[in-house]
Amino acid sequence: MVELQNINFRYKKNKPLFRELNLSLTSGYIYGLLGKNGAGKTTLLKHMSGLLYPQEGQARVFGHDVSKREPQMLDNVFVVPEEFELPAQSIDTFVKYNAVFYSRFSREQLDFYLQEFELDRNEKLSSMSYGQKKKFLIAFGLSTNARLLILDEPTNGLDIPSKSQFRKIMASSLDEEKIIVISTHQVRDLENLIDVVLVLENGRIIFNHGIGEISEKLRFEQDLRKAMPEDILYSEDAAGRKAGITKNTSGMESRVDLEILFNGVVKNQQAVEAHLTNPSDYVL
Repeated sequence: MVELQNINFRYKKNKPLFRELNLSLTSGYIYGLLGKNGAGKTTLLKHMSGLLYPQEGQARVFGHDVSKREPQMLDNVFVVPEEFELPAQSIDTFVKYNAVFYSRFSREQLDFYLQEFELDRNEKLSSMSYGQKKKFLIAFGLSTNARLLILDEPTNGLDIPSKSQFRKIMASSLDEEKIIVISTHQVRDLENLIDVVLVLENGRIIFNHGIGEISEKLRFEQDLRKAMPEDILYSEDAAGRKAGITKNTSGMESRVDLEILFNGVVKNQQAVEAHLTNPSDYVL
């Protein structure tokens, strides 16, 4: 489990970035972390992995205080950052010097992921494109079998076939012991992949709900003209029409549109949250 309790954090003299932030993540789920530019998504991921420490509050990963960076914790955490530098080594050489830090590393899994991503283990990492490097880091991270895998903008730099491979690999790699956190602006790349949606806004987690609950209680419409006005929770202009979120009164699960969901949560969080929490009690 990842537990962030009453986290307060600011960069030097800047205004506070996190204010009494609380978040608990449990094993067996893929979490999608969404937020505006500057909301602090990357900073939050660094708090989860022990790369930054809160000024107040506590961050714990599988029972370990992240600020102590104990080997038992680091063995269970792998981060694929948005920006990175890789050495002028072949994949095999990189693996030789880095896999030893992860007690559950599997060469068999790595070989499978390299084949899926069409990567040559003998090619130097420094000569690869940004997208190829990103695919290698994802493959290596999955092969460590770290119980907490953090991916910051993992689909940036990937072409369309690679994004499809990424979704397939990620969906098959989760087990009941792992927590996977994916932060991205490319919300379309996460659809049909994540289990829980998190939205970071104004220094707090303002939305934390499972995809199943969202699809059961909300509908995402590209054209609201046929919707009952009392059922509309959020609307936005979309190519000359109104798209948005309505109450799901059909009794059937609907497809979740993460882009509309994010916009609705940020711009009308009260109505969306209230309907999810107490759908029968909320009146517009």
